[in-house]
Amino acid sequence: MHRLLEHCPELRRTHDLVRRFASVLDNRDATSLPSWLDEVSHSGLPPLAGIAGALHEDQHAVAQGIATTYNSGVNEGRITDVKLQKRLMAGRAGVPLPRHRVVLIAHLRRRYADRPTTAPR
Repeated sequence: MHRLLEHCPELRRTHDLVRRFASVLDNRDATSLPSWLDEVSHSGLPPLAGIAGALHEDQHAVAQGIATTYNSGVNEGRITDVKLQKRLMAGRAGVPLPRHRVVLIAHLRRRYADRPTTAPR
C-alpha cells in the first residue's frame, strides 16, 4: 500500500482525506468538520468534492450525527426484519403469520443480544 501511495499523488491525497474524516468520526469531533469540508472541496478530487458538497448542504445535521452518541440502528434493524418477512411471505399468508414471525425475531434478538455475533479469534 505504501508503494502504491508513493506513486500516485491523487491516491495519497484521497487516502489522507479519508483517514482524517475517519478520525473525525472515531473521535466524535465535529469541530474539525468545516475545515475538512473546505479542504476536500478545494482538493481537486471531483468524487470527494461531490461528497463534501452533499455533506455541506446539511452540515448541521452531519455535525449532530457525529457528535451525538445516539443512533437509529435498532430501528433500522427492525425495519429490515419487517421488509425481509414481507418479501419472504408475499402472497403466502395473511397478516397474522408475518406479524408473529417479526415479533419472534425481535424477541430472539433481545434474548441473545449479549452474545457475540462472530466467533472469537
